[in-house]
Amino acid sequence: MTLGRFIAFEGGEGVGKSTQARLLAEALEAEGKTVLLTREPGGTDGAEAIRTLLLDPPGEGWGARAEALLFAAARSDHVERLVRPGLERGDWVVSDRFIDSSRAYQGFAGGLGDDAIRTLHELGSEGLRPDLTIVLEAPAERIAERLARRDGGTADAIGGRDGDYHARVNAAFRTIAREDPDRFVVIASDATPAEVHARIVEAVTDRLGLRG
Repeated sequence: MTLGRFIAFEGGEGVGKSTQARLLAEALEAEGKTVLLTREPGGTDGAEAIRTLLLDPPGEGWGARAEALLFAAARSDHVERLVRPGLERGDWVVSDRFIDSSRAYQGFAGGLGDDAIRTLHELGSEGLRPDLTIVLEAPAERIAERLARRDGGTADAIGGRDGDYHARVNAAFRTIAREDPDRFVVIASDATPAEVHARIVEAVTDRLGLRG
């Protein structure tokens, strides 16, 4: 039995992850792959319910530890009910965010530390890692333009945090990718969607053998 492949898209706000995840899923399907396109938090009924709690929190919102636990719970359900079964069937799973977002947002920028996030992931999702993680980066001014178009002046509870927080997130992604070059590829997304997609297809073909 041939296991599927697992690709995650990572990066800060407004770098184009959702668009590029969709384009890659379409390219994989054109090559005859069976593809599961999913997202985090979310992807299953339970994880989507937790997503609502995280992005539109009740009352004063969540503290850092509660937030990390909720992300880990959503990911656990996502992995158990969707990601692992898909991989075991031989599907290609493409996810808009996975564990490295928790490492960057809650671990580094949120101050909980990488070890704490890794421990939660080992417990909740048995330490599953993508075969390839694509980190998208873009200049701050380009991101600001995209967010203004996307959010229309509003943002969710995490996306709406201050610039210093998001600067720490972006720095964390660079650090995480640099420390694990075999799993990560960093791609500039300050170009047209088609141009960025071409860079991604080249990287996936090189790392995982997209075609054939």
